[in-house]
Amino acid sequence: MKNTKYFMAAMVILFLSSCSDDFLDKQPLDTINTKNYPKTAEELVTVVNGAYQPLQWPKLYNLRMWTSDIMAGNSIVGAGGGTDGIETQNMSNFTVQPDNAGVLDLWRGPWPGILMTNIVLKSAPTLDIDENIKDRSMGEAYFLRAHYYFILARYFGDVPLTTVPLNSDDNLFPSRSPVNEVYDLIISDLKNATQLLPPKSAYGTQDLGRASKGAAYGLLAKVHLTLGNYQEAVDMITQVEGLGYALNPNYYDNFNIENENSQESLFEVQYASDGGYGFWDNENQASWASPFMGPRGANFVGGGYGWNQPTQEFMNQYEPNDKRKEVTVLYEGGPNFDGLPYQASYSYTGYNVRKFLVPISVVPSYDNSPMNFPVLRYADVLLMKAEALNELGQTSDAEIYLNRIRNRAGLNDIPLGLSQAQFREAVLKERRLELAFEGQRWFDLIRVNNGQYGLDFLHSIGKNNAAQKHLLFPIPQIEIDRNPNLTQNPGY
Repeated sequence: MKNTKYFMAAMVILFLSSCSDDFLDKQPLDTINTKNYPKTAEELVTVVNGAYQPLQWPKLYNLRMWTSDIMAGNSIVGAGGGTDGIETQNMSNFTVQPDNAGVLDLWRGPWPGILMTNIVLKSAPTLDIDENIKDRSMGEAYFLRAHYYFILARYFGDVPLTTVPLNSDDNLFPSRSPVNEVYDLIISDLKNATQLLPPKSAYGTQDLGRASKGAAYGLLAKVHLTLGNYQEAVDMITQVEGLGYALNPNYYDNFNIENENSQESLFEVQYASDGGYGFWDNENQASWASPFMGPRGANFVGGGYGWNQPTQEFMNQYEPNDKRKEVTVLYEGGPNFDGLPYQASYSYTGYNVRKFLVPISVVPSYDNSPMNFPVLRYADVLLMKAEALNELGQTSDAEIYLNRIRNRAGLNDIPLGLSQAQFREAVLKERRLELAFEGQRWFDLIRVNNGQYGLDFLHSIGKNNAAQKHLLFPIPQIEIDRNPNLTQNPGY
């Protein structure tokens, strides 16, 4: 879907233009009139496209999702120092309060997407349109709604559960539903998505990037792994394995702007040039990753704001000859970047993230980086299978999947005869390095051993403020003030 992008603006126009001539008497132009549902296949697809767009926003994958690696201890904020990124500094120092702007972003980010998926799922069954378009649109909506709720459940726990579009006559002050009920919906939605979505191979060039059957099975596997349903996770991964995915021979190919939506990609957030929108606007189509993570003062990329600087402790995790190191991180003495040598003085830690950078020779401006952001890769799926098999007591079988990732990185097989506990540590370390700065580490920390694994790790690297309450974020105070039925998470 690289060329179709996500048309939030078009979606809003759709709902306005579908009104009758007295549309000036309708609700304001900056809202969605949920009473005017799509009536044609074209309109339905437009709403579906709009349901993807919140993934692009800084509230989610354009900033907040990847900054979770800072909180997880892989990196520091860096940036310009002082109060630059203060909300992220507070999150990573575990001094976060209910008025934190980053927490508010993560709370608000998914809801517009959930609204649009609810509109699709309410209206699509009533339309007399091509059944393939109808099924695919509903499958995409189920996948996206599950994805948005999965983000909310992991960050906040109990959240309001809304499965139909709300109008002004509805209860606009919903209470939080228990997180187990949220997960029931997520699992149900993803099961529906696996049945309705086509395989990735069925999409033409214009539609690459849409949710597919493999993405739904892969995300469902991750949900089951999060919940400790290890056999169910293995079963879902077996379905993914039958759909033709493969590791890219070269780790770099996952971050090569010429190789997006590759054979290893199950799902990635699509970016393009700004499309005429302002860089700081929600409608912006360009990625923030390259300008934000590029080193300051190096003239490597457009922008170069110096965020997300890897720590020495993280760098110490690499084994000698790990090919992922030079792809993932800029370090003094490493390969040149676009012909330029890296200097440790470019960052506070001596390191910068490399894997998402687009050279200034390719994109000279700060506001037009078209690099997609990976959400789910086949490598992640294989590592999930290794972890789940080990938890089921099948450690020798699990070694096969872990070694496939290590061998691609140029590393030898792990030693034979590891205990279950030793293998668990090995696969979590491999996930840390393989998926570094892709927004996965925090979720690994908080799901293992009910989060105690994460607290122990954070304390070991000096983040002594981290406590049980920090496994969930506070509900933003401004939302509680507006909705008296919302309650606060314990400890805040």
